[in-house]
Amino acid sequence: MKNTKEIEHRFNEPDREAVYRAIKLRRDMRHFKTDPVPPEILERLLLAFHQAPNVGLMQPWRIIRITENDIRNKISVIVEEERKKTAKALNERQKEFLQLKVEGILDCGELLIVALADDREKHIFGRRTLPDMDLASVACAIQNMWLAARAEGLGLGWVSLFDPDVLSELLEIPEGGEPVAILCLGHVEAFYSAPMLEEKNWVKGMPLEKIMFENKWQKT
Repeated sequence: MKNTKEIEHRFNEPDREAVYRAIKLRRDMRHFKTDPVPPEILERLLLAFHQAPNVGLMQPWRIIRITENDIRNKISVIVEEERKKTAKALNERQKEFLQLKVEGILDCGELLIVALADDREKHIFGRRTLPDMDLASVACAIQNMWLAARAEGLGLGWVSLFDPDVLSELLEIPEGGEPVAILCLGHVEAFYSAPMLEEKNWVKGMPLEKIMFENKWQKT
């Protein structure tokens, strides 16, 4: 068996450390500055998104870049409506939830809507028993952009508080297509030292040993 230093195709140590550092320091950002994102960086991030692994090479993602302030404002209203409904559904945590900042739609330099394509049902490879692999593929693409953005010094926040039908109508997404993410991308004053929901005492993340099993699902 080869020792670690002899693994073929391995990155050099600084490159490996950079990859793990981006993973460790990535944050779901909610606080942004309004400075524009340089076009050359946006192009690199979009390419990183598009290079994501995807089942059957179906590339199920579509991206809508929002450049009109009127549309951005309407998206903000859609999110605010869902924020209120979510707060109501949380019952005793309603007041606490309403104090959380859940999006940066009006502040971020770039606003991107990620949707599932309308023609993806023709793709069967890898999806016959697991049709949600199209969504899993989109999640991989977003993670690619997230890590690349962190390496570029930019923040990204995934907003999921919206009614898909209402957003689809606004953006004229065809039948069969489905919006799955509002991505706020841009400059930040600082990155959170820990996930924001931990900083705000909303929830505590579980350690690895709590979710790692061997051979069979283990009762906890």
